[in-house]
Amino acid sequence: MCCPVVIGQLCYIKITNIMATIKTTIPQQWTQTESVTENNSGLWSKFATFADSQKPNRTLWFFINLVVHGVLMLPLPVVLIYYFGAPVAILGVTMILFFINIVACMGGSNMRSVLGLFATSIAVNLLMVLLTLIF
Repeated sequence: MCCPVVIGQLCYIKITNIMATIKTTIPQQWTQTESVTENNSGLWSKFATFADSQKPNRTLWFFINLVVHGVLMLPLPVVLIYYFGAPVAILGVTMILFFINIVACMGGSNMRSVLGLFATSIAVNLLMVLLTLIF
């Protein structure tokens, strides 16, 4: 389509082409809607629901992980070895758990594995403290 445009004494022809393209964003009607019936009766399904709901708080959980391990869990082997005569292997286990958690958080693991590793490392460290104090 041509539209003549007159500016002053000169006549310009402005060409406006409208391209006929195929629309690629047609809504699909053949997809099946998913009906989800959740039964949160088990402990694992409750944990999975909680972990999936924490996906927007990924950075917060990373910082919680850093603080809990850096401030609370890493000094434990020093106290246990120095005051209670615990074996030095406790230090190695604590450091391995710390680095596993940091790599999982920084590596982009899903929230189920991040929270599962976090809970597992807390449980293992507390179990080591309990076993050191008992024996």
